[in-house]
Amino acid sequence: MKIEVVAYPRAQQGTGASRRLRGSGRAPGIIYGAGKPAQAVELDQRALLRHLKLEAFHASILDITVDSTKEPVLLRDFQMHPWKQMVLHVDFQRVDRSKKIYMSVPLHFINEDKCEAVKLGGGVVQHIVNEIEIQCLPDDLPEFIEVDVTNMQLGHSMHVSELTMPEGVELLPKLKHDDPPIVAVQLPREIAVEEEVAAPVTEIIGEVPAEGEPAEAAEGDKGEKKEPAKKE
Repeated sequence: MKIEVVAYPRAQQGTGASRRLRGSGRAPGIIYGAGKPAQAVELDQRALLRHLKLEAFHASILDITVDSTKEPVLLRDFQMHPWKQMVLHVDFQRVDRSKKIYMSVPLHFINEDKCEAVKLGGGVVQHIVNEIEIQCLPDDLPEFIEVDVTNMQLGHSMHVSELTMPEGVELLPKLKHDDPPIVAVQLPREIAVEEEVAAPVTEIIGEVPAEGEPAEAAEGDKGEKKEPAKKE
């Protein structure tokens, strides 16, 4: 999916100029990298908000056009207003197609409905992470990586080392070393609680002797208390 972005040169900079720019329906931004000077730009707020809702906009090579000049970039950062649907600032990094890039790409979990641990075992697929960090050349950058859970067993988890990576794409060295889990199949919590075996309870029959009373007197039926015989 190729996404094209239109930007315009931004002449005025600073806090006041950025505030006025946002008030006019534009968002301030910057394009940097690839050994070229950083360029301040402005973008249409509504178009930018539409792009930000697309998953591919966050993990794809974008074509940005400024003054009829098009170049490939990556979205590197953006800041949103705390409560308004407004982009405060956006950063794009130029892409050198001959150098590897480092990106976080989304994971797409597939075949959850075909997993026997779900169909027959009553398990639930739990997504531990939803994106993963990779390195590759720009032309090899995938929009997402598929995670097939068809053969997962109940109570088991899948780790990053078990992923099938697209050609030319590698995990970051730290991820290879740590090999964290990414997805698991577990019983729903309420079912797991019901299946726990309750600890045996010992039933105590009889009364607890009162303080100072012999234990023998407190056990069983003591009967009525007899009056002492009167002397004639």
